[in-house]
Amino acid sequence: MNQTAPARSDSDVAQSAAPSIPFLMARNARQLQARPAYREKEFGIWQSWTWAEAYDETRAIALGLLELGLEKGDFVAIAGRNRPALYWSMVAVQMCGAVPVPLYQDAVAEEMAYVLDHCGARFVICGDQEQVDKVIEVQQSVSGIAHVLYHDKRGLRKYDHARMSSLADVAERGRAAKATHDAELTARTEALGPDDPCVMLYTSGTTGRPKGVLLSNRNIVETSRNSSDFDHLRAEDEVLAYLPMAWVGDFIFSIGQAMWTGFCVNCPEDEATMMTDLREIGPTYFFAPPRVFETQLTNVMIRMEDAGRFKRWLFERAMTHARKVGPAMLSGETVGAMDRLRYRLGEFFVYGPLKNTLGLSRVRVGYTAGEAIGPEIFDFYRSLGINLKQLYGQTEASVFITQQPDGEVRSDTVGVPSPGVEVKIAESGEVFYRSPGTFVKYYKNDASTADTKDAEGWVATGDAGFFEEGTGHLRIIDRAKDVGKMADGSLFAPKYVENKLKFYPAILEVVVFGNGRDTCTAFINIDLQAVGNWAERNNIAYSSYQELSQHPQVGEMILGHVEEVNRSIAQDEMLSGSQVSRFLVLHKELDADDGELTRTRKVRRRIIEEKFADLIDALYSGQDSIYTETEVTYEDGRKGKITATLVIRDANINKAAARVAA
Repeated sequence: MNQTAPARSDSDVAQSAAPSIPFLMARNARQLQARPAYREKEFGIWQSWTWAEAYDETRAIALGLLELGLEKGDFVAIAGRNRPALYWSMVAVQMCGAVPVPLYQDAVAEEMAYVLDHCGARFVICGDQEQVDKVIEVQQSVSGIAHVLYHDKRGLRKYDHARMSSLADVAERGRAAKATHDAELTARTEALGPDDPCVMLYTSGTTGRPKGVLLSNRNIVETSRNSSDFDHLRAEDEVLAYLPMAWVGDFIFSIGQAMWTGFCVNCPEDEATMMTDLREIGPTYFFAPPRVFETQLTNVMIRMEDAGRFKRWLFERAMTHARKVGPAMLSGETVGAMDRLRYRLGEFFVYGPLKNTLGLSRVRVGYTAGEAIGPEIFDFYRSLGINLKQLYGQTEASVFITQQPDGEVRSDTVGVPSPGVEVKIAESGEVFYRSPGTFVKYYKNDASTADTKDAEGWVATGDAGFFEEGTGHLRIIDRAKDVGKMADGSLFAPKYVENKLKFYPAILEVVVFGNGRDTCTAFINIDLQAVGNWAERNNIAYSSYQELSQHPQVGEMILGHVEEVNRSIAQDEMLSGSQVSRFLVLHKELDADDGELTRTRKVRRRIIEEKFADLIDALYSGQDSIYTETEVTYEDGRKGKITATLVIRDANINKAAARVAA
């Protein structure tokens, strides 16, 4: 029997007064003229633009695009790192009645070629020379690209500029041609309605080719309004825009919510300086996928292992108390006076300096999503007093399906339906939703659209979950296609086990197998930074990732982590059958360039199962080791092979707990 969660707002959401993103930007330019809208760090210096200045730059780019011949309905691809000029370009494209298509900046030329060809992009706006080179590489196989624009001029002086222009030059051409095109641009912008396309974003492609998700202005504006109201976001807030621009989360936070609330979007200098820039900005509203929080925690643990005895003692003592009372204090629960005093002392000596080091001192609202976060990692940040919450979303939902209200935050749920969203659970256990953010369609893929969204607007998420009785909170078990049964009938949920293992700083990635089998097994990737630091302290010499991953002492350390997780899993009667009986440490990191991960760092299970079938067979055949050859892709695009003999280890299983589950 289906269960339906009530929406968090009226059954019929009133249409917003804002018909489009360009409308909101023009409103901000009038009402928030002198407030900072965008900042960018370049050459170590922060540069700022007010809303009035950002609007002028955006309109100049739009006029320049009209001068170049951009037509209504054209698709414009945008590739590069987070920069104000690229965000302005997206809105400028919308002003012209065209559709922006952000691309992953780390996508290889072949991946870029697929998207460019699929959407039929006539214009491509590139961040720098690297992106331009990829476009030039694929132009012979991708027809229809009329013009390439670029933001950073470095390295491009001697290129053929017959169909190539600097974005700054295009803006200048737009200003010069204002008298010619201003009326046309105004007409196109004012003609935009809620149901007109706003953006097309491509799915990560975990099971096949990425699909183009077409989202309307209504989808983005309504979702931005509802989610901003939910967390009381305001123009005074600050965000750091560092996530891939092709990801729906970045579009909602850096375009949708920024335009609705008028808060300031800050772009770091580059990936290497992101943590420094995070500390300098001190955002009040922060989003990061679990991988970012895992990396931050790993760095903290590495630093504490290198610290003196007294600092380690103080940190461990303070964190023990923080885990005891921190989350309760953050949720407004009653905490004893002595416990509160001890926490305040910990805040002064440990938690405050640590949050400052992480750049999270001013965070008022923080979110994580994309993948499930390990409960230990989640609770660590909550214990510091950081208001970290979980949301559940999809590209097809314009991000938000469920959110956690303040005072109802837990590590084992993803909250209640977001405002305006309805959620139900099918008899199969799959989660369905419908909302104002529900996507228009998959571009050029009516069959997939029909399979995913029914005539009543209900969208199949592909995830298995259930509502808790009493609280109305949604719990996601795993991807529906990944949840299965062990041979004895007990539940198999690989993500649950993987997240527990990834809590340890030494473990970067995990892939668990076991559906239909007697036992669970696992591939494990070590974290080179964390394990390398540990090896240095223990005088262990190594010359490569491969050598370190197969070192006997590293294997013993990972074995200890696996067995500790097994003891924890054994306490869960429903999932205790998913304890890991055997594992191996992979000789290479799983990599998006090798097709093993998506560009959003999600594991492509089916590809891994096919690619490493010999290793899986060895895990289940009782072998102690296996020789393997693996094709890899180097940074310059060349292919090569690496060989290794991998050691397979057995881990202790809590058999009594497993029998209970059976």
